[in-house]
Amino acid sequence: MDRLVDLLPELWAATAETLYIVTLSLLLGGFAGLLLGLGLYASRPGSLFPNRPVYGALNVVVNFFRPIPFVILLAAVQPIARSLGIPGIGPEFAVFAISIASMFAISRIVEQNLLTVRPGVIEAARAAGASRSRILFRLIPRESLGPLVLGYTFIVVALVDMTAIAGAVAAGGLGEFAIVYGFKQFNPVVTWAAVLVIIVIVQAVQFIGNALARRILRR
Repeated sequence: MDRLVDLLPELWAATAETLYIVTLSLLLGGFAGLLLGLGLYASRPGSLFPNRPVYGALNVVVNFFRPIPFVILLAAVQPIARSLGIPGIGPEFAVFAISIASMFAISRIVEQNLLTVRPGVIEAARAAGASRSRILFRLIPRESLGPLVLGYTFIVVALVDMTAIAGAVAAGGLGEFAIVYGFKQFNPVVTWAAVLVIIVIVQAVQFIGNALARRILRR
């Protein structure tokens, strides 16, 4: 316990790093995944902009990257990160790798949630004179906002898990803290302190996401 008290500054710094990595990865991967998901939804057969070759290409790309275990993806993208001037370790590398991994997971979640919009709503908008672009970028996201919030909440929790895994390659955050000061020094108290902080973060994210989704769905 005394060792944990001594390490409290490092624990808070690791917590701040985790929140930084999760936030930036969500912004980058979330935006890219949203665009990719919109592309999948819009180009699928029978949708607003049906295009079988485009949908097939996007589908293949997503299905290729999405099943790759994150710990393997970390090793695979490390040379790419270095070629772009990003260090192969540290929070910047974690953001780079997690953004790539989350982008493909988010795209599929976005596509599935957009498909929940009832065809009658789209047909009514088309009958009222709304353009296909307006329906795609304004109506459909608004109609599926509640499920999208829940989907993104799930992704944020997954991002926290990814930061912990990234700690295994010295990418910072609570994962690296638990490995360096807990696991390698045979100090389970320190390890469990990191685990408890991660649990608190996940519970807070899930609570906020559920509350926001309920508020949206009640409108």
